[in-house]
Amino acid sequence: MSIRSVTIETFNTGASGSVLFSAENTRVLCTASLSTDLPGWLASKEPPSGWISAEYNMLPGSTSPRKKRGTDGRSTEIQRLIGRSLRAMVALTSIPGLSIICDCEVIQADGGTRTASISGASVALMLALGRAIDEGKLTTAAETDRLPVELVSAISAGIVDGKCVVDLDYDKDSRADVDLNAVQNQRKEWIELQGTGERSGFSRAQLDEILELCDTAIEQIRERQLDFLDNHLSARSAGILLARN
Repeated sequence: MSIRSVTIETFNTGASGSVLFSAENTRVLCTASLSTDLPGWLASKEPPSGWISAEYNMLPGSTSPRKKRGTDGRSTEIQRLIGRSLRAMVALTSIPGLSIICDCEVIQADGGTRTASISGASVALMLALGRAIDEGKLTTAAETDRLPVELVSAISAGIVDGKCVVDLDYDKDSRADVDLNAVQNQRKEWIELQGTGERSGFSRAQLDEILELCDTAIEQIRERQLDFLDNHLSARSAGILLARN
């Protein structure tokens, strides 16, 4: 079992955290921007809390034929998935007063854009939190000097030509009888599983096989995420944010 080659690069310097996440021909620019502009319903919440949200968009030229500009139902569904996944990264009460918006812009699409967005935005969010720590905008519990945060990673999977496969490109995705997206945290707990029988149902044994493949694939992605963060966070923020299980 192998996944597509994953690369993570620094990109936009304007955002608090930013990466270009690539799974071969699928490339997503992920940024995380910090502000103190909280949703109104959080303003008087006790204990004080922060918030994390996401936006997802595909550039018109990211696919062929050209995709019309603007948010559609699919984009709305995907950005909600990304937002839920990112909020699972951190105890929101540990980032009081902070609002973090993660933007995922697909610049080239070849399948797996939502899972690439989650994995990339997770890294961008970590960079943003590291910057907030370095700038004194975010403090940790004195007794632990740790922030309750962990990476999330995601992968697509499915059944193609009767075989369970992982990390589907567009060709495989278009032929899949079963399509599944999996999101996992560093403790190897599932954050979200979305599975659909596109052309046929699937058995419990097939689901178990798919999840085993996802486990292995996500571990490879997680190592790339951690290696990147080891090299791009300050020593202090890395010590506070990163945990290798």
